[in-house]
Amino acid sequence: MDEIDEILAETRTIAVVGLSPDPARPSHFVSGYLQQSGYRIIPVNPNIHEALGEKSYPALEDVPERVDLVQIFRRSELVGPIVNDAVEVGAKYIWMQDGVSDEESAVRAREAGLLVVVDDCLMRQHRARRAGGGHI
Repeated sequence: MDEIDEILAETRTIAVVGLSPDPARPSHFVSGYLQQSGYRIIPVNPNIHEALGEKSYPALEDVPERVDLVQIFRRSELVGPIVNDAVEVGAKYIWMQDGVSDEESAVRAREAGLLVVVDDCLMRQHRARRAGGGHI
């Protein structure tokens, strides 16, 4: 089992930082797909009250339950503090979506014991592994 297989198999709750309520935005349709695939989605966006039928929280530290995976839909230059917060709240995994890359933050997270995926699509990986008979 590779790291992505582990993340997909062991994750139950995903905090989506930057989740948009707009169905046309990638953060919305990727999160909707993951929600329909059985993952619990927790929106993290200070500008909205809810998305995908779930209450939104302004920041990771405001989420009242433990999250397994922090999925990041924010510009690369904004990733550092999000990674710090993910480490602080005890997340096990960080996923930076397509186009999101901060290697310095990824190294910091890995040094703290988290598995990290950079610049990849969680939905695409989930679909590919499900279609290929992966471990999910």
